[in-house]
Amino acid sequence: MNRPQRVTDDLDRLLEVLPQVVQTCLASEAARDQLIEVVLDLGRVPEARYPARAVSLGAEPLGRLELAAVVERVGAFGGDNRAGIERTLHRISAIRNRSGEIVGLTCRVGRSVFGTVAMVRDLLDGGDSLLLMGRPGVGKTTALREIARVLADDLGKRVVVIDTSNEIAGDGDIPHPAIGRARRMQVARPELQHQVMIEAVENHMPEVIVIDEIGTELEAQAARTIAERGVMLVATAHGNELTNLIKNPTLCDLVGGIQSVTLGDEEARRRRTQKTVLERAADPTFPLAVEMHSRHRWLVHRDVARTVDLLLRGQSARPEIRELGAGGELRLQESPSPSASPSPSASPSLSPLRSPSRSPSPSRSPGLAPRPLSRPEAPSSPPVGVEPACSSPAPAAPPLLRLYGVGIGRSLLEQVGRARQLAVEVVGSVELADAVLSLRHELGRDPRVRRQAQELGLPILVLKSAAQPQLQRAMERLLERHRQQHADPDSTAAPPCLQGDDAHAGLEECRLAVERVVLPHGQPVELLPRSPRVRLLQAELAGRYRLRTAEFGRGGEQRLRVFPA
Repeated sequence: MNRPQRVTDDLDRLLEVLPQVVQTCLASEAARDQLIEVVLDLGRVPEARYPARAVSLGAEPLGRLELAAVVERVGAFGGDNRAGIERTLHRISAIRNRSGEIVGLTCRVGRSVFGTVAMVRDLLDGGDSLLLMGRPGVGKTTALREIARVLADDLGKRVVVIDTSNEIAGDGDIPHPAIGRARRMQVARPELQHQVMIEAVENHMPEVIVIDEIGTELEAQAARTIAERGVMLVATAHGNELTNLIKNPTLCDLVGGIQSVTLGDEEARRRRTQKTVLERAADPTFPLAVEMHSRHRWLVHRDVARTVDLLLRGQSARPEIRELGAGGELRLQESPSPSASPSPSASPSLSPLRSPSRSPSPSRSPGLAPRPLSRPEAPSSPPVGVEPACSSPAPAAPPLLRLYGVGIGRSLLEQVGRARQLAVEVVGSVELADAVLSLRHELGRDPRVRRQAQELGLPILVLKSAAQPQLQRAMERLLERHRQQHADPDSTAAPPCLQGDDAHAGLEECRLAVERVVLPHGQPVELLPRSPRVRLLQAELAGRYRLRTAEFGRGGEQRLRVFPA
């Protein structure tokens, strides 16, 4: 049975050490609700910070005597310039001048929230290590504290908390009751955290180790050592998404590490990639990962290894979305696939939206019911500094072009789009796209992509290489065509700038199909829909190889099929 969250914060203990004007301004319950921290800077008016806003407390700047009085009432500051209030979870961080004197304090409100663990309660039973990610202030430490209590009290595990800044279990020698029966090991200096992690395993036989803020390479290595000894880890790391850790050279080992691999010619052709690719170097230290996008909305990756592999291949991950209602009920959303729904992270590279004006392809994964999604608003003006490839008037508000690349790295397409400020979004599925951009030697190897594009009536532009100038011109041409169709939905004819390249692309497609499929394997190949003139040129080219051809389809879908001799 789900229970609503219960919050305890001992806020009165924190207010007791603050100046009188701050206590007066924060006396009401309304002023305390959702309070994150109180900022005291010398010569400035004290400030209370809440989610998305800040409020001044009083009208008089803070003097040296008032600031010194606060410093005197709190505990001693450690090497990390942090102090606390004994038997509470509040954290007080100091800002010093060049002489070492304290000239500012950040008083963070520490809260024990009972009920947060409901978001990941089912993940704790398996004994797999769990990593929590999220921006500062999203509630990682609060969740970590509750997870430690549940593991120790409800599941009866031997839990050791590595408390570097006394933020998990509070200040003083006696841990805060919020961690239950879990034991707490304090760290004298932040740079020694990795040593205390190893010491905990060697001396105290824990089944679970809880760590806050893994941030150095030594700590990442210590975490891997602990995991290899069969101890469950629950830890936090800064970063909004799993992709942040993949790109972080210091912390990428937490998700398996990244290495550059040179493939053989045959393997590169089989994978349809470049010869030098990025791959995961080892198994992740944390098989489970959670992206905390807000206090009540988490994304769960149940297989970090698979997620990292997908991201390195330029494909979209499929996290599970979990939301906690006001009454404590847990709501699970179906894992989004690249062909179904967007990632809640709202990142363009991971959140493709399916066009509502086009029905899904028959190859859509079964069991995923389509959801009505609306496209984001298009940019209000044409991209700056880009001359359109076709000299036809564009509307004032160009629509967003959703582009799918075949044999072209997703990151490369996104880089070109950003550099030229093009209204282009790279998507992970043909079904989500408005157009397809392919290398000439790649399209023939994936008939499924070509078939889906034909069924959806998508334009396909074939390039010789993935050089950035060619990609830029191709994206500008496709974007211009998209603008024209947006202005005149009944027009399906390609603009002259695309028709000019159609003959060369069609002949090259025919040549590759003949030399790589028809002649060596004796299999017929169906080419892409082309204009009558291009189909005639393709038939003449196939005739030079003494091969038979026939036309199929109607109207704009007419295409040539090449048969073995």
